[in-house]
Amino acid sequence: MAKRITTYAVLALSVCLVGASGAYAGPGCSSPCGSKGEAVKDAPCDTQAEVGKPAPDFALKDLDGQEHKLSDLKGKIVVLAWTNHECPYVVRHENKAKTMQSTAQKFADNGVVWLAVNSSFFAEQKAEQLRKWTKDNAINYPVLLDAEGKVGRMYQAKTTPHMFVIDRTGVLVYAGAIDDDPQGRKESPRNYVEEAVRALLNNSTVAVASTKPYGCSVKYKG
Repeated sequence: MAKRITTYAVLALSVCLVGASGAYAGPGCSSPCGSKGEAVKDAPCDTQAEVGKPAPDFALKDLDGQEHKLSDLKGKIVVLAWTNHECPYVVRHENKAKTMQSTAQKFADNGVVWLAVNSSFFAEQKAEQLRKWTKDNAINYPVLLDAEGKVGRMYQAKTTPHMFVIDRTGVLVYAGAIDDDPQGRKESPRNYVEEAVRALLNNSTVAVASTKPYGCSVKYKG
């Protein structure tokens, strides 16, 4: 009996590891697997984000307590930017070079929705710091709090920043870095997010659908 239980446990773990690599877990699984094989509580197996497939729905509140639900934005192009105000890479793109704000502003008149997501375990504890940070850096798009890390794990967000672009039909069309300049040394970096959004606005195919994200690791709870 013990041998059967052990065999079943190994098989179950194998299913979770397959889910972590990007494939959907099987029908016997009750939750998807995170980047390290850990299960995400209270989430169905088929909600792992994958380029070319519908983006997993979610509902998160911003710093003002207003809820934002992805499915309510269907018909609009949506950009998700994972963030952490204590990460040097985010500081560069938000505080100094302001890559995020400038890219978001370019498409403000086109109805593109830009949402920052903070999946750090301390997101809610440091909400006041986050409010001051958004005000000091003129960040005028919502910062959503995901302290439990459920949404971050669904999207397999690995770094801050980690970018995702969703088209008008709700399909994820880009995932990866904001640009091709991890060290911040290029005079004219290639902005992958801007390229993806422009392609969607022109009803064209996104040329680069995925790149390797760079930045600080997401500080998930536990």
